[in-house]
Amino acid sequence: MNLESNKQIILSRISKACELTGRDPAAIRLVWVSKIQPVSAVEEAIALGAREFGENRVQEALEKFLPQREGVICRIIGPVQKNKLRKAVLAAQAIDSIADLESVLKLEALCEEANKNLEILFQVNASEEATKSGLSMQEAADFLHALPEPKRLVYKGLMTIGKNTGNPEDSRVCFAFLRNLRDKIFNSHSKFSNFTELSMGMTDDLEVAIAEGSTMLRVGTALFGKR
Repeated sequence: MNLESNKQIILSRISKACELTGRDPAAIRLVWVSKIQPVSAVEEAIALGAREFGENRVQEALEKFLPQREGVICRIIGPVQKNKLRKAVLAAQAIDSIADLESVLKLEALCEEANKNLEILFQVNASEEATKSGLSMQEAADFLHALPEPKRLVYKGLMTIGKNTGNPEDSRVCFAFLRNLRDKIFNSHSKFSNFTELSMGMTDDLEVAIAEGSTMLRVGTALFGKR
């Protein structure tokens, strides 16, 4: 595993994609997907400047990111069972996979109890694949508009996973849908004044995601290598 070399390759890809689309690379955040990676790999990544990490499992997040390190953000990017939400609040600064009202209400109460603010992204199944979690494309807008005004939660934006076809271009329509939805929701109500993020794009389709407006890329294997 050569994290430094892998990081430079990814940053170069991001830079080239931004150049082609007239975007500023500084506007795109790289989330290091550290699921199934050991703590030592996380420590090495932090030493190389990594500041945001994505974990699928709450238990792994607890093991790697408590106690919290200054300036390091742990994001839960996988679906969270209701009985794991309390631990997720303890472990993470953001949960990017919210797709139901019950979780929103429970997180609000848990954050109030913990005296903590928490960023959340809402996951949309824009690929319409049965194997993926998230709000349906048809219900997403109505769901968002019906959300309560947050107190401890910060509604930050949307997340999706591109189509699993092996062809990055097949994900373009998914990403464009997410961007258009974000644009419609942003500032439509005071509760959406911070609704700016688009977490979309992974190793194989990050160029397409950047072209369609992604602000957050989730990259794992291309950075850490295979375990």
